[in-house]
Amino acid sequence: MAISRRGVFLGIGAAGGLLLLWTLTPRRFDAPLPAGEGEVAFDSWLKIGKDGVVTVAVPEAEMGHGITTLIPQIVAMELGADWRQVAVEPAPVSGAYGNAVLAAHWAPLWMPLLPGLAEAPDAFLARRFAESEAFDVMADGTSLAAFEGPARAAAASARAMLCKAAADRWGVAWEECEATGGFVVHDKRRLSFAQLAEEAAGYSPPSPPVLRAQPPAEHAGEFPPGAPLRFPRLDLPAKVDGSATFAGDVRLPDMLFAAIRHAPIGDARLGRYDASRARGVKGLVKLVEGPDWLAAVATTWWAAERALGLIAPHFSVGDRADSARIGKVLDHALRYSDATRIASAGDPDTWLADKFEHVAGYSIAPALHATLETASVTARLTNDKLELWLASQAPQAARRAAAKAAGISLDKVVLYPMPGGGSFDRRLESDHAAEVALIARQVGKPVQLTWSRWQEQLAAPPRSPARAILGARTAPDGSLTALKVRVAMPATTFEFGKRLFDRKDKQQALSAQDHADPLFLEGAVPPYGIEHLLVEHCPARITLPTGRQRGNGAALGCFLIETFIDELAARGGREPLSYRIAMLGQDVKLANVLQRAATLAEWNGGAVGSGQGLACCRMVTAGREGRIAVIASARRDERGIRVDKLAAAVDLGRIVNADIARQQIEGGLLFGMGLANGSTTAYADGLPLTGRLGLLGLPLLGDCPEIEVEFIDGEAEPFDPGELGVAAVVPAIANALYSAGGARVRNLPLMAEAG
Repeated sequence: MAISRRGVFLGIGAAGGLLLLWTLTPRRFDAPLPAGEGEVAFDSWLKIGKDGVVTVAVPEAEMGHGITTLIPQIVAMELGADWRQVAVEPAPVSGAYGNAVLAAHWAPLWMPLLPGLAEAPDAFLARRFAESEAFDVMADGTSLAAFEGPARAAAASARAMLCKAAADRWGVAWEECEATGGFVVHDKRRLSFAQLAEEAAGYSPPSPPVLRAQPPAEHAGEFPPGAPLRFPRLDLPAKVDGSATFAGDVRLPDMLFAAIRHAPIGDARLGRYDASRARGVKGLVKLVEGPDWLAAVATTWWAAERALGLIAPHFSVGDRADSARIGKVLDHALRYSDATRIASAGDPDTWLADKFEHVAGYSIAPALHATLETASVTARLTNDKLELWLASQAPQAARRAAAKAAGISLDKVVLYPMPGGGSFDRRLESDHAAEVALIARQVGKPVQLTWSRWQEQLAAPPRSPARAILGARTAPDGSLTALKVRVAMPATTFEFGKRLFDRKDKQQALSAQDHADPLFLEGAVPPYGIEHLLVEHCPARITLPTGRQRGNGAALGCFLIETFIDELAARGGREPLSYRIAMLGQDVKLANVLQRAATLAEWNGGAVGSGQGLACCRMVTAGREGRIAVIASARRDERGIRVDKLAAAVDLGRIVNADIARQQIEGGLLFGMGLANGSTTAYADGLPLTGRLGLLGLPLLGDCPEIEVEFIDGEAEPFDPGELGVAAVVPAIANALYSAGGARVRNLPLMAEAG
């Protein structure tokens, strides 16, 4: 966003001394990582025990993305610790861990008047916001960008302090000492961290910290599948042997269990119900009313669920979500609504005013998250102190929601971060935290609320539906000269922002759906050098609340762009790979990724009957870039879409942990397969028509294809791999189905249609 100097002064003048006071107020935090008996805390990031164990704080919940290994690995490599003596401790919610990088990326959501003042990854205002609001939010692959630097600095400071303590004992300069394998070493002398920790805490670290010359990095070629790992995942053993405790595994003395019924989607209120119908349910303790839900509390969850089934509460619902009506709204917006220009190049008004040589229309259905673990949270309210056991990507927002529901102050809410069985951005929402707080206040005992799968699919905001039209003008040789991308959908990012930052409920947040959404639609900007380009958003207000999902705008945009590019190549009689590379003169890295994928997959040109399809994607977050190219081998048979092989070449820049990077790419590819084949539902009368996980078309173990992933070594700052695979695999499969002899596919999920 371009901001004039005059505009800045006018904006500051409107806020006056408030903005100045906010930015100058010093930020001090209570020690977020308290030292236990026999431990010495060196920073908010690490402490060292007298037994030599290095405990590292992790400010994000482990959602399967490996953060409880990545941050400890960064600390261990910078500190010189022995990986066998590294432990993890979930960090409490604290401004000390504020994600300023994500705050900057989302500046238009919390600072809508002058977002340009806070949009740079190192923006001072973003840092102050993240600290003041304890903005410990996990999203958009910003974890490494936000936390690698502070974690390294903390480890480097602790290393210097340990070296100073050892150097004084030996009478040498501390700079001559080295920390490695859990020891400080000088010539043939060495002292363990355990021997030095207490003494080292009395020394002052150098300012600024003296970092190691090389940042944490691994070369993927050193770790082919099955090779011994230098830093195996710390969370894996507990997950394998079943000892890992997730939110639904928490058990407290005298704890009760709650099930819930939410209203159909719309402007809803709890209506009448007959509690006497559940009178015979053994173990039923209490019914708790919410504004648009009813919960049953019992000695077992099954008893609570059975009671609600018998009661079958009624709801008063207006303006119910309905897929047919939503489709009409989106179609009307696409054809007739005023559009906001998201991106442009060249002279699109001239070149795209005439008739296009090729036009394609697309329909995108809402997509469900299909998390393994449904919403689950445990609460204990005693003496106006509320304790929450919860897996959350936005823990401070969850605390605020629970405090408001329980009628207590925020400082009385303690959140114990729990791991989640995959979130895919679903755990950015905090509605279940508010519900359990109200229930706990009503019953006066610890209570665990667990949503059924039906309630999860009813009440969780899905990825937004959309309609799109792409039009192109081409040269006589088929080369792309001008491209127009027009997308109709709600402003899902700003709708979500209303819930997260303005604390609106789902119905109140619908008012933001007709806002322009450049944050989501930036994914629809092609990576190619196109002389004349126009990307437009036609905002549409629908009756369905929408939310974020793994891949977000990049997944939708890549599907549109990469399937359309394939159509243009075929119309011009051009080979799909070379057609793309010809437009990548400004992005040699992406061209290299495409070529490496072609070699890996033994690309045969995507000829008719080959069953091979190609797609590529470049993502940019916080100034960091990630690139991927995927070649899918796919076909249709009597069981539907069959994917036989996926080959992916990936450029993430510097890779911190090669094994986790591989897991994230492979997991993203499989998640994308689910989006390609299903993960969706239609809505009628405010209810989803698909209520079971088994009906979503998700890939089963027998459906998983052969997967080959090749990483390209790079020196750029590390890019998070979690979203890339999701974005590129869906169009690769769609293009493979066409080359296998099918029709062009322009719907998502993929359904054959005449092209």
